[in-house]
Amino acid sequence: MKEFIDFYYNTDGLMVLTEKFHLERGYCCGNGCLHCPYNHINVPSEKKLLQKPSKTKNEIPKN
Repeated sequence: MKEFIDFYYNTDGLMVLTEKFHLERGYCCGNGCLHCPYNHINVPSEKKLLQKPSKTKNEIPKN
């Protein structure tokens, strides 16, 4: 995995996976990832209610 290609660290220091990473993985993991290109299809409905709106695709901070 390569930083700023497959992931980046947010302002809280947490690793955020990019849309590219998710597309290469090939499925929604159900964790409600910020850049999920699969419309959070496997995220339980209770968790969907707690999520923040997703970011625009490819919105990755530049180093």
